[in-house]
Amino acid sequence: MNLLSILLQTPAGGSQWSGILMMVVIVAIFYFFMIRPQQKKQKEIQKSREALKTGDKVITAGGIYGKIKEIGDTYMLIEVADGVRIRVDKTSIFASAEDAQQQK
Repeated sequence: MNLLSILLQTPAGGSQWSGILMMVVIVAIFYFFMIRPQQKKQKEIQKSREALKTGDKVITAGGIYGKIKEIGDTYMLIEVADGVRIRVDKTSIFASAEDAQQQK
């Protein structure tokens, strides 16, 4: 018998603790397999955004490639072509272009 089938079986008396134990096990599984990895990934993305500086090549979440010209408190000014600059929110920066090339 595997562990899950043992946990799913209720004792003959029908104890209340088995239901509570099962809920705790389910919450623990969700935390360690879904929530925790997502939090780690978000921290890594935030750390890489904070490391960006003027002159770095970046990709926005919309797929626009450009070079950072100015960094403000909540925005970045990105040059996408000669003389063409767009202002985007810092959270919409997906990755630096070098990081994106390394992931391929």
